[in-house]
Amino acid sequence: MARLDIHLFGSPILRQEAERVAHITPELRRLADDMFETMRAANGIGLAAPQVGRRERLFVVDVDGVRQAFVNPELVGAEGRNKWEEGCLSIPEVYAEVERPSTVTFRAQDLDGVWFEVTAGDLLGRCLQHELDHLAGKLFLDRLSLLKRRAALRQWDEEKLNYPALRRVLPVDALPPEQAPPAPAAGTPAGDAAPPTPTP
Repeated sequence: MARLDIHLFGSPILRQEAERVAHITPELRRLADDMFETMRAANGIGLAAPQVGRRERLFVVDVDGVRQAFVNPELVGAEGRNKWEEGCLSIPEVYAEVERPSTVTFRAQDLDGVWFEVTAGDLLGRCLQHELDHLAGKLFLDRLSLLKRRAALRQWDEEKLNYPALRRVLPVDALPPEQAPPAPAAGTPAGDAAPPTPTP
């Protein structure tokens, strides 16, 4: 598995709509493996293909005991509304409350091409919706009010000075996997995640 560069806010590919996957290939499976590794190294719980510079309609998640690749995902049901603080691996150190459906049902293919459905709320449901936005060329900033968006952009204007190429390059781990530090708990704010404190 390889660690891929993460494209950051301002990179054009983050605003492009992903393309439907026609065939599950060994290359796609390798991409998913690399995305899982990249997400783990970045302390994230979700990662979409455009975030690593690819156009496939694919994202991966590892949250609440669910470690799964979603190929050609579709939102097929949604209920309720709540607000939750979100962050994004493509907009480091910027967080804001976002309102979304509280429970969602997704339909997607796995890496064997088999269709499945999952219904989720809480952190997993929030993560699935966040990643689906990436496949449509949207970011969580697009769901903020004008004032909150301006505040978030001011934060990003300072943070992006650390990333002049609009890429986040992850360091190569010196430790073998069994000695590497564990992934953060689900309640830890991280890229493409939200702490479990919904606001009614």
